[in-house]
Amino acid sequence: MKKVCVIGLGDISSIHINALKKLGNIRISAMCDIDGTLKRKYPDYKFYSDYREMLEKENPDCVHICLPHYLHYKVAKEAIEKEINVFLEKPVGIDVFQTNKLLEIEEKNPHIKICVCLQNRLNRTFEKMMEFIKSGSYGKVKGIKGIVTWNRTDEYYNLKPWRKKMEYSGGGVMINQTIHTLDLMQLIGGKIKNIKGVTVNLEDHDSEFEIEDTALAKIKFENGIEGIYFATVTYSENSSVELQVITEKAKFTIKDSILTISEKNGYKKILAEDDKLEGTKFYYGASHEKLIQKFYKCLETGSDDYIHVKDAVPSMKMIEMIKKSSGKIIK
Repeated sequence: MKKVCVIGLGDISSIHINALKKLGNIRISAMCDIDGTLKRKYPDYKFYSDYREMLEKENPDCVHICLPHYLHYKVAKEAIEKEINVFLEKPVGIDVFQTNKLLEIEEKNPHIKICVCLQNRLNRTFEKMMEFIKSGSYGKVKGIKGIVTWNRTDEYYNLKPWRKKMEYSGGGVMINQTIHTLDLMQLIGGKIKNIKGVTVNLEDHDSEFEIEDTALAKIKFENGIEGIYFATVTYSENSSVELQVITEKAKFTIKDSILTISEKNGYKKILAEDDKLEGTKFYYGASHEKLIQKFYKCLETGSDDYIHVKDAVPSMKMIEMIKKSSGKIIK
């Protein structure tokens, strides 16, 4: 039975903990957070306020890192140095530099497994879409569209001020809310030729707000596919993410967690629907659990069939390219 620890008990941690509780081959031995009041939330587990002390005393087989972005690389590195497997919430780090540093560590430690939580790859709708695309039955892919229109008020940022500081978050809507969309777009499109994009703030934020609330980009892939990406957290509510792929013979659209196909003869059909996550965080999707189950199976069998640090590099590079672009083409 694998011994597991959780570091960071913020919003996303409950998704991890609930998924871990459903696994029969693991035991949560301890949790850690600098906020001591959170001990009351999980009275059945040992609680630490210092993750280094926890790692030393518990010596877990795996640790789940659910911390603010700026701590991801640092804590993951320390866990790996102690020969502990890591399940790391996105993003890998606050920038490409940290991402590449963790990639180096991954390559030097092939016996340690590091899974990055880009769980939307396992959404039933996306898996089915990729099946159709890879089959070639509907011709080559011509275009990809990714749209995210969500809502994040100033209260959201003021509740956890690190979110609005570049040195702590690494950015706004791109790295925090829509890195999954960029990840899926690059999985479909392949290697990127160039990007031309802009970032902007559509809301009037306070003087401490250093990140972007809106981003737009035209993405050109080396194989000729073209993509359009638009993301904002200034909409009136959390609207459905939309991912659309145009092929030579059909249009595939994921919206409201449903995949549909529209053929040129007017035929339209529902192909798949995602599992739903209950509660107010429904927009997270339900694939955290699928990825966590998959990762622990890999820990048992020795398989490498999980999402590695190297898999997370392209979306981080896309974010950096859009930041640098400011309307210029970045290759």
